[in-house]
Amino acid sequence: MDNVPISGLDELNNHLDNLIQDPNLAIIPKLFDDVELQLTDSNIPPLIPSLLPKLTQILQQYNDDPAVIVSLTIKLLRPISFTQVLQLASEDSLNQALSSPTPAAQILGLTILHKAAKSPTDAAILSVMPSLVTSLLTAWLSSPKVEVGEKASKVIGDLLDIDCPRPPPPPPPAITTGATPFHHQLVLRRVPGRGELWKLIFHQPSTYNLLLDLISGRHPGTANNTSQLSLAQGRILRILPRLAALNIDAIAQSNILAPTPVHLTNGHLTDDEDSDTEMNGTDENATRNENAATNPPQPGEGLLQYAGLRMVDKRDVLMHLNLVDFFEVFVSLMRITEYSATKEAIVKALLRDAVPHDDMLRDALNSLPDRTVEEEADGLRAWLRAVMPAVAEVPLR
Repeated sequence: MDNVPISGLDELNNHLDNLIQDPNLAIIPKLFDDVELQLTDSNIPPLIPSLLPKLTQILQQYNDDPAVIVSLTIKLLRPISFTQVLQLASEDSLNQALSSPTPAAQILGLTILHKAAKSPTDAAILSVMPSLVTSLLTAWLSSPKVEVGEKASKVIGDLLDIDCPRPPPPPPPAITTGATPFHHQLVLRRVPGRGELWKLIFHQPSTYNLLLDLISGRHPGTANNTSQLSLAQGRILRILPRLAALNIDAIAQSNILAPTPVHLTNGHLTDDEDSDTEMNGTDENATRNENAATNPPQPGEGLLQYAGLRMVDKRDVLMHLNLVDFFEVFVSLMRITEYSATKEAIVKALLRDAVPHDDMLRDALNSLPDRTVEEEADGLRAWLRAVMPAVAEVPLR
């Protein structure tokens, strides 16, 4: 089977040569599709030296949607390691793909970076290319395309998993009950990582401030764009429980003071809401944000506190629901991760600050055991009794 010739390969090679000579030439998608359908892990390697350089050159000069080119390129890259890709594609070309306005090119860049999640060594190599990491974060949080956001979330989560310096969680006892997956089933790494990406993203000021600016509405990718800011904040909220399960200490403390979110500095939500407020002659915005506005980001707080307590404008009903969903997932996942007094203290402190001023959140967490599987309900109730603030801790409104 390995010696079976690939039908249409000569025609595709000729077409690629023509596209290199004339970037304005129309692509013939069928030539790409016919060859791609015949590719296997065994017949790909001999094609890489001839096809991949041509595809890379065309991608750099092609102005239209390169989806069909990207699809074939991704297929060719499948058996290649991250370090091998770096020998074929420069850091600049990867940055160009990640910052491209076309989703297909961004997906290609993300697919390549995802290869670094195969081993701690590859993840450490990526950490010494900070421009790629900043391009990754920017693509993740500033792209309006769902497929780009989802792919980037997977890439970042897997990279930080494989790079996590903590030992992987131990396997469960031989005899167990319950339907919840064990923590060790939720991680990729089998040995501790080097922690270099964690340091770069959460402790390097330029990188961490970029992340904070993107989710606070202070970056050009999200500033003055309520829809994109909501997407960015939603993506952060969805990945945070996983990051907390990996290394909660790293996201619960920081020496870098977070900026005050834009919604606390100018009271702006949307043009429509501003108009409604003016028509009603009220100042409801200031009242609704009173608690948060008097409690801006505090020194020492990490991304966990910023996202859970400061980031979201609760006047945005959908974002408020996203925030409640985050807390439900976060609290549930923290119950099944390996116990430590530090972890419990972080969860209790976060809920102590979040619950008193949010009736929707309090009701959702109190009812969470009733909405989970029966086998897990009692354990979840016990965990909530341990971490939820007592009634005496909730100030009168």
